[in-house]
Amino acid sequence: MTDLPPASAQGNGDERSQPTPGWLRRTEAEQRWPAALAVAVAVAVHLLLPADLAPRPRWLLPGLAAALLLSIVVVNPLRINRETRFLRPLSIGLAAVLGIATAWSAALLVRALFGHGGIEPSHLLLWGAAIWLTNVIVFALWFWEGDRGGPAARADGRDPHPDFLFPQLTAGTLAPHDWEPEFFDYFYLSFTNATAFSPTDTMPMSTWAKVGMLTESAVSLVTVLLVVARAVNVIG
Repeated sequence: MTDLPPASAQGNGDERSQPTPGWLRRTEAEQRWPAALAVAVAVAVHLLLPADLAPRPRWLLPGLAAALLLSIVVVNPLRINRETRFLRPLSIGLAAVLGIATAWSAALLVRALFGHGGIEPSHLLLWGAAIWLTNVIVFALWFWEGDRGGPAARADGRDPHPDFLFPQLTAGTLAPHDWEPEFFDYFYLSFTNATAFSPTDTMPMSTWAKVGMLTESAVSLVTVLLVVARAVNVIG
């Protein structure tokens, strides 16, 4: 596959051809399995949560998420190179279902941390960390699905305006010319945002990206503060 007409750059008085960056042109689509594995972990966590921290009926939301994931994998199992009216709503629906389940469990966790549940305090710390992890996965999915129209649209290179400005996008010769963000990059973005409660090396550019990062930081901050407060209380 040939690149688009290269941009010109001057150096030492002459013009040198620069290849078009990978994220600005059509490239090979990324693999499905990293995102599918993360979703499977989130579903497993929700199925393992104790009854006091799980939405009821406890099988409904995890089961629906598992069914959506299976449907997506069956239709497009290897590389995310198909953008259809069927797959896109399924992918957004999967992120939404996991988001609802995680938000519900987080609310039940807050209730339990204030002493209205029957779970041992030490176990609350463990399950609090598990719910925090699912929150990271959920927002990683949202960022991954939303940035420049999703993974299939990014592989086509249609939108030159990123919703998230990764440092590699502006690093020039410091990053491979064919670099483009994949699921792990969005997971890293979500993880660092959930731990620092603010952007780190990647900046949100669009309004929805800023709202998403703000929401994740707020949820993570409340969860971490309450879990740490309970841990101090238990140790004391």
